[in-house]
Amino acid sequence: MCYSAQIESKWKRYVRDMEAQMSLPDFQDVAQRRLSDPGQFRLPRGFDLEFAEAKSAEERPIQDLIEQYRKGQVTKLETEVFAQKKRLADAERALAVKETKAAAESKRIAGTKVKQAMAKLALLTDDKPHADDYRIFPRNYAPILLMRDGGKILVPARYLLRQAGKPAFMDDKLSGNYNARRDNLTKFWRQQFGATHAVMAIQSFYENVTGKDGQNEVLHFNPKPAGVMLIACLFAEWSDPKTGEKLLSFAAVTDDPPAEVSAAGHDRMVIRLTPENVDRWLTPQGRSDEELQTILSERQPAYYEHRVAA
Repeated sequence: MCYSAQIESKWKRYVRDMEAQMSLPDFQDVAQRRLSDPGQFRLPRGFDLEFAEAKSAEERPIQDLIEQYRKGQVTKLETEVFAQKKRLADAERALAVKETKAAAESKRIAGTKVKQAMAKLALLTDDKPHADDYRIFPRNYAPILLMRDGGKILVPARYLLRQAGKPAFMDDKLSGNYNARRDNLTKFWRQQFGATHAVMAIQSFYENVTGKDGQNEVLHFNPKPAGVMLIACLFAEWSDPKTGEKLLSFAAVTDDPPAEVSAAGHDRMVIRLTPENVDRWLTPQGRSDEELQTILSERQPAYYEHRVAA
């Protein structure tokens, strides 16, 4: 299962290459909702970088919302640093008088929290690129390509699919629904397969495997030759019957991996579409299951190198 991925950067260039449009109202909506609930609307740092320089009147409200979020988070983290530094100083004074387990633990926790908060502050207060700016995990938001009103659009969606009509607590009960097994498409995923298809553009992906010592390892897979990977996805549009709250979410389709991925210790892999098949995948209505399965079988050729992730 693809538990993490590096999504494509330079979204506007990608949109041009795919002859699509970026749905700015959808990006603005997610940026607005993040202000009141950052825990639910988890956006990669790359989201903010993509709108750092507004080029149009339609982009400026998104830029303003990002700045509001940034300032709010900076204030919150600065308050946290102040509180934890005080806790650290108190613990050090207590330890100077008498060594106790409680004081030592308080010093350890405070020191860790100060380091974590300072690292987050650095990401919020500088414009330097970082390795994980475009890395997503389950429940993070990522841009996906889908068809709307006869044209391709890029919209933000959550990487963990919640099917229409299901209660919100199913996110925890079916926490693996960020991936959709190909051999289950006509069963569990029947509501989406053949109806609501999308594409996610990534540069690489990560998998959890069991290392030689029996411990978990995270492997980072990169295609050779390097290039944008167009990943087959399913999406769902969910709404709360009581509040009307809406959620657009998606899952990546997975299948048996090529030999080099299997040899590295993983038994599933996302499906990389050929560029010629993207439009066919995005317009599944009227296509048979057999035709759609053929599209999934016609993979973009590549060899996947891996290393242990930092």
